[in-house]
Amino acid sequence: MARARVLVVEDDTHLLGGIRDILEMYDYSVVTAENGAEALQLLRAHPQQPDIIVSDIMMPEMDGFQFLQEVRKVDDWVTIPFIFLTAKGERGDILRGRKLGVDVYLTKPFDPEDLLVAVRARLERKEQFEKAKSREIEEIKQDILSVLNHEFRTPLTLIVAYADMVKEYEQAQISDNDLSTFIRGVSAGANRLRRLVENFILLVELDSGEMQQNFSWRKRDVNILDIIEAAKQQVFDDASIVQEYAAEGAAYTCELEIVEPLPAIEADREYLTVAIRELLHNAVKFSQPDRPIEIGVRADSNALYIWVSDHGRGIPQEHIDKIWQRFYQIDRKYHEDQGGGVGLAIAKGVVEMHGGSIHVESIEGEGSTFTIQLPLQARS
Repeated sequence: MARARVLVVEDDTHLLGGIRDILEMYDYSVVTAENGAEALQLLRAHPQQPDIIVSDIMMPEMDGFQFLQEVRKVDDWVTIPFIFLTAKGERGDILRGRKLGVDVYLTKPFDPEDLLVAVRARLERKEQFEKAKSREIEEIKQDILSVLNHEFRTPLTLIVAYADMVKEYEQAQISDNDLSTFIRGVSAGANRLRRLVENFILLVELDSGEMQQNFSWRKRDVNILDIIEAAKQQVFDDASIVQEYAAEGAAYTCELEIVEPLPAIEADREYLTVAIRELLHNAVKFSQPDRPIEIGVRADSNALYIWVSDHGRGIPQEHIDKIWQRFYQIDRKYHEDQGGGVGLAIAKGVVEMHGGSIHVESIEGEGSTFTIQLPLQARS
């Protein structure tokens, strides 16, 4: 197992040497510098970054605070733990350091055991954090692989199968009705793939900050009824969605409740349409065609409220807080639900970008109501 690497920054050469000797005695690999500027040069010159930094605060050329700020500017160094060495009674230094994210201090003079305990504790904490992060990344990878395996393979199989049938149209003497069915099958598979790809792109826009940048220059005063109508059309006029969730010949209906007056709101028309569309799509997914989906809108002096209700299977209470997580689906293996499990995460991200909030009320076996609340006063 590799030795932990410690960077020690201290302008008192006697103390610097003492700290180095103590740490090396306990098998740490130690690199030293006499001020922040020298330490920065070492960090830039050596490809192997330290596992932890022990730094004095009061130093010439560049003090500990300036050094910490420079370290935190580099992405590869952001997670390096810091231990500050401070003079006795310098409470102001401690408060200032905590504002910068330092939570471990050693007050001079300190015992060797205090130093060793502090270093060991921070390294263990860093290791725990990295293991947790690795588990999180691995879970995300598994979620993505699951989506790719099921959600992409299923429509691709549909497209290929129907396309092959169309190829055999003349030889097999297929009827016009059968041909029409094959073409609808290809179209349904293609639309399902398109929705999956579009949602993954939206997730990337959310994570990268591109969505926020677009929102900053695209937001305008909009009529919420126009946005709701656009979202309804994208769901209920899409034959592939009906084909995906309903038996042949069945159709979903949507009832609109409007409580006037409704003020114009400042929003990104495209993104807000997506958020409402995903709620409607979610309602269709978990409802039966014989029960209407309901969407409503009202306003008070502070906010605009948009709600989408279904009469589907509802959400168990223990899953309520988890449904906003990307790729999360309730008992997917049991229910075999379609979709990538990202629609609610996208809706939540879009609504919060608008300065709003979204929540759900649900009764298992009876249905769910999702409510978007958008502020009216937050304008720029």
